[in-house]
Amino acid sequence: MKGLTLSLVEQKRIMLLREVEGQRLGVAEVAVLTGRSTRQVWRWLAAWREKGAAGVAHGSRGRSPSNSLAASVRARVKALAAGKYAGFNICHLTDLLTEREALAVSRSSVRRIVIEAGLERPRKRRAPRHRRRRERFPREGMLLQIDGSHHDWLGGRGPWLTLIGAVDDATGKVPWALFRKEEDSIGYIELLREIVRRKGMPLALYHDRGGVFVVNGPRPAEGTPGIAVGPWRQDPAPTQFGRLLKELGIESIISRSPQARGRIERLWGTFQDRLVSELRLAGADTIEEANRVLTDHMADHNRRFAVPPTDPEPAWRRPRPDFKYQDHFCFKYRRVVGTDNVVRHDNRRFQVLPCHGRASYARLEVEVREQLDGHMSIHWQGRELEIRPAPLEATQLRRGAMATNPNLFGRPLRAPESDHPWRRYANSGQRQESDNIAGQID
Repeated sequence: MKGLTLSLVEQKRIMLLREVEGQRLGVAEVAVLTGRSTRQVWRWLAAWREKGAAGVAHGSRGRSPSNSLAASVRARVKALAAGKYAGFNICHLTDLLTEREALAVSRSSVRRIVIEAGLERPRKRRAPRHRRRRERFPREGMLLQIDGSHHDWLGGRGPWLTLIGAVDDATGKVPWALFRKEEDSIGYIELLREIVRRKGMPLALYHDRGGVFVVNGPRPAEGTPGIAVGPWRQDPAPTQFGRLLKELGIESIISRSPQARGRIERLWGTFQDRLVSELRLAGADTIEEANRVLTDHMADHNRRFAVPPTDPEPAWRRPRPDFKYQDHFCFKYRRVVGTDNVVRHDNRRFQVLPCHGRASYARLEVEVREQLDGHMSIHWQGRELEIRPAPLEATQLRRGAMATNPNLFGRPLRAPESDHPWRRYANSGQRQESDNIAGQID
């Protein structure tokens, strides 16, 4: 296929298929790393052997399916599921739609419509599952387990801290970890940035269903603070960390239980035993001192507890020579420039100046980037715009001034007390008497 352009996901898929061809990876391991079934991996392998890179690209790219349901049918199913048949499980609802409403819709289609509509479904009943120990991945850098541990790491000498770290599934090494005051997006972005700088990009990350990784509630509207909305808006609204993984081509795998993340859960047990003692021995009582001790302890931990991988060839992917860390390891938000060329973000105002051959950027959609150190920049079509702080509106100035000085405009920002003379005058009937006297004078 001439002029074929592959996405990061498809490029990584070809790399994994080459590993299968070289017998360095198994089909089941590739299925886990890509989030697909083993049958799909076999299909990719057969197509790649026959057509090369063109076989990996989806043949229906850009085309709408011919068997898609009509919009009227989807709307009717949604209305019935939300109204008349509210609370029915998927199988029961499908049967009733076929028998009573003459809607021959498959169970999977009904399920998809109900999920997209955000309708509450009855609790699922699953049979207990048998758990067994999983084999490690053969190469370092294929899978990292990441998590955070909130604990009294300083042993009462300071505040409780959260240790955010990662452990390699193949070797048990800790590529990086850091202390934070709380488990937040900045901590995980800093963690991944240091891992990429020191080691490279892993193929996949294994994590829980925390709010840093997935949106657990209804999809928020565009422009909601903390939620990245951009060219990926056709997907379920990702978090800032999820957006970062998409840009780097790192697979995000969600674990369903703490037992599935046993390697990093056991790491926390080891650190809560050994690292707490090391911190006490060093007399660390601040987060800065704790991070310095942690850096030395990670090297000692990896020397003592790491195991050799089955395949000595590492799977880390090094960034391109032109890779710019500040373009990815930051917070990104979509905003629309006002008619006065002012961009509003987080109660701040930025004046966009004429640049790049344009006198005005009014009504254009731009990207606001907030670096981890708080530096702000605005970009349009990949180019950084010249900005400066814009004056606040009159309402913002008044609100800020009255917040610091409630009596600034001559009266307090509170209602009169119950025993205030005004209230006594209003409730004692004196107002009616004064009105009568005023009427007699007139």
